[in-house]
Amino acid sequence: MPYFLNPFAKHDVSEFEGVYEPLSEARRQRRHHSVVSANDKIDKVDPEKGSEAGSHSDESPSQQQVYSANTLEGLRAEIDSDIAASGHDSVYDRKSKIINRAIQDIGMGRYQWQLFCLCGFGWLADNLWLQGLALCLPKLSPEFGVDSITIKYTTCATFVGLCCGASFWGIASDIIGRRPAFNLSLLICGVFGIAIGGATSWIATCGLFAALGFGVGGNLPVDGALFLEFLPFASGNLLTMLSVWWPVGQLIGSLIAWGFIPNYSCDSDAIPCSMTPPGEACCNSADNKGWRYLVFTMGALTMLMFFCRFFLFHLYESPKFLLSRGRQAEAVATVHGIAYANKRKTWLTEDILNEIGGGSPEQASTKLSTTEIIKRFFSRFSHDRIAPLFHTRRLGLMTVLVWFCWATIGMGYPLFNAFLPQYLSQVGKSETETSTYVTYRNYAITSIIGVPGSILACYTVDMKYIGRKGTIASATLITGILLFCFTTSGTTDIQVTLTSLEAFFQNIMYGVLYAYTPEVFPAPNRGTGTGIASFFNRISGLCAPIVAIHAAGLDPRAPVFAAGSLILAAFLAMCAFPIETRGKQSL
Repeated sequence: MPYFLNPFAKHDVSEFEGVYEPLSEARRQRRHHSVVSANDKIDKVDPEKGSEAGSHSDESPSQQQVYSANTLEGLRAEIDSDIAASGHDSVYDRKSKIINRAIQDIGMGRYQWQLFCLCGFGWLADNLWLQGLALCLPKLSPEFGVDSITIKYTTCATFVGLCCGASFWGIASDIIGRRPAFNLSLLICGVFGIAIGGATSWIATCGLFAALGFGVGGNLPVDGALFLEFLPFASGNLLTMLSVWWPVGQLIGSLIAWGFIPNYSCDSDAIPCSMTPPGEACCNSADNKGWRYLVFTMGALTMLMFFCRFFLFHLYESPKFLLSRGRQAEAVATVHGIAYANKRKTWLTEDILNEIGGGSPEQASTKLSTTEIIKRFFSRFSHDRIAPLFHTRRLGLMTVLVWFCWATIGMGYPLFNAFLPQYLSQVGKSETETSTYVTYRNYAITSIIGVPGSILACYTVDMKYIGRKGTIASATLITGILLFCFTTSGTTDIQVTLTSLEAFFQNIMYGVLYAYTPEVFPAPNRGTGTGIASFFNRISGLCAPIVAIHAAGLDPRAPVFAAGSLILAAFLAMCAFPIETRGKQSL
């Protein structure tokens, strides 16, 4: 049966003929060696003499036992080294390490590049809908008769959904599988996105945006984790490249809004006809459908991305998830499927898993109960996993500063960007009668100029004398300065220039932050460090609309001042970063 008719099909190694080759015959250029197997030689630990792998010994070379990397003994030594570094030794952990090695030896290929694009859809949808909400806000006021300050609670409702979604889907993907979560999060996003276009009240609109946020919130954690589990660790930098899809989402949303909202909308300060006496000028719902056309189109685009994920690409279930559910044969078949898609070969078999990982499935099963899975998820945030992040004064300072930056930027970013169309409309309205057209045209220009920022960041982070610290600190400083400059001018041309430059440097800032954060944490605690950083980012983002609502009541420019101050606070923290990771291996 074709895969597109059965996207959740189970697999067997017999389906992928011609991809298996014995470990002993694996070509040298395809076997990637760890530190302990450099030059295809691994010194065996002698338990009686206490000698360590790679250590100098008084024994002659003929007396020492060395293993080729293309043997079970050599592979076992590599896994033992990985286990010693991680500090977690179980059947599941050992077999997961073996699968990591097998995927690394297959290498990058067609399957991973296709998955890169499909995971990118999740990042695109995340920012597409955040910007879509910002673009809708000015037109929800005349539609439902809610003032421009109170209408910002719509953003708050969306961030509640985002926080709940990020927490739920992170756990759900460990219980129901990566594949269902990968598809369901985008499906929910598309369904509720289309439903928003039919909302008949502001309360219903807030509720639907919250439900939409629940789906969107799962995109970044699920897509990033899924992509990483299929990615050879030698190509791990591609995970950070997913951030390139982020500004593309803003660009698409702004172009759609530019086409619909100026042509099918009432003025932002118009009053609904249901709230005005007969005969007076008012906003009829039939004349204010631009924002509805916008969300209908974005919803349809999201459903198209879901269709591509679900029907046009056959996603194999994560082998690590299959191991956790005791489905070892399917995990091996998945690795064979990746090799088949990439037109490569693999040495992985169940016998190798059992030999190195810990006996037969009956003797030592990798299956974890739902309770154990949940415990493993939350163990990442236990004292034992957090304490190593403060093991040394230097690392502890780095941890605090990184978390601080994620929190401040998490609030500063939406304080400005989530309400940018409202800020632009206030300026454009004073200059021209076609303020709506000018507002959304300017927003589209800003989005276009912002896209190259993420691409430029990929090059500057590896430049001598600049590196990660220089790139992110410079971009953050310029972003903060531009935000303050934004409040000093009421001229449309100057403000569109400032917002365009701000978007450009802001995308550099975010792109480097995504890349730099996992690099500075030790490998065994990397998930904990980045997970807490993401938590601070979402929580502070949830508070941003509340700050904007109360600050704007005192001074319309106050939220922008607050955003600039938070970004500059992050810059000061970045100047104190004690670790530069350019040209160095991760800790």
